[in-house]
Amino acid sequence: MEPFGCYVHVPFCASRCDYCAFATWTDRPHLIDRYLAACRRQVEREVAAGLPTVTSVFVGGGTPSLVPPEQLLAVLAPLTLAPDAEVTVECNPDTVTAELLATYVDGGVNRISLGVQSMVPSVLAALGRTHDPANVVRSVELLHAAGIENWNLDLIYGAAGETVDDWRVSVDAALALQPPHVSAYGLTVEPGTALFDDPVRHPDDDDQADKYLLATEAFAAAGLDWYEISNWAHPGRECRHNLLYWRLGEYAAIGCAAHGHRDGRRFWNVRTPERYLDAIEAGRSPVAADERLGADERRIEGLQLSLRTTDGVPADTLPWRDDPSLDGLVEVAGARAHLTVAGRLLANEVAVRLR
Repeated sequence: MEPFGCYVHVPFCASRCDYCAFATWTDRPHLIDRYLAACRRQVEREVAAGLPTVTSVFVGGGTPSLVPPEQLLAVLAPLTLAPDAEVTVECNPDTVTAELLATYVDGGVNRISLGVQSMVPSVLAALGRTHDPANVVRSVELLHAAGIENWNLDLIYGAAGETVDDWRVSVDAALALQPPHVSAYGLTVEPGTALFDDPVRHPDDDDQADKYLLATEAFAAAGLDWYEISNWAHPGRECRHNLLYWRLGEYAAIGCAAHGHRDGRRFWNVRTPERYLDAIEAGRSPVAADERLGADERRIEGLQLSLRTTDGVPADTLPWRDDPSLDGLVEVAGARAHLTVAGRLLANEVAVRLR
């Protein structure tokens, strides 16, 4: 069976993080019921139009765990899922309860991604996060009690005022929970965010490099294998849905601002929940725009994505024999070239040399 994914976007949050540039809103809880009903209607239409069997679902946001779980699961119910489909829901640790997880499990959810970001209160405050680090520990205990063995901890490094020791505390605290999967992202500054408007809080590249190296060493020592620049997992616990993205796989887009990929066509839905509701309730497509890459553009994009992973790229797509600037950034084994740890820090510099 060819892998095929389904991304569902839940745009509601209790508060907005200072670095967040996603399509999320804190002032529209009155739309939740209508929005989830519209998502269900879109899924039904997609299935009726011949949506393939789904091998992975990712429910992101926003804060999916903020909405009624029964209504969220009703959105997914019409999908034809593969017997071993991976079904992930992102959760804020403050919203996780035993009842929530029991409902998820009964509805087929088998993977949870917890938005941790940091285990240091002052760093969370610098990021504009509001959750309590103690709730991360409690959430993991509840995951175990619910029988959910496949889960991820999301971390972010590089916040203003975060020392290397602060980051080490977060990494050590995360590893103490024995996660099967960890994602660790360098803080990025996006236009339109509170962080963008406050240059004093912008991250430092050298500081982020030091923290990435610290994390890489710690995760490896804990038995977590690197498989994509910002992702580590125990063998067999890699996120199949994200691998679909990195391998130019196909996926459906459910909800406002969701992106999809079908038959060489990339498309994205209208950004706001109101416009999405208008489209679905009127029987129109929610797609705002689309694009098709030419054959060479698609080839290069596929190489750029693959370069980020342990798959690497064909060695002959990089001038590794003739370009001294690649020394120490890539290693070649047989017919494949892979990023070294140093190369991961400069992945964009390597990617522009792909041919």
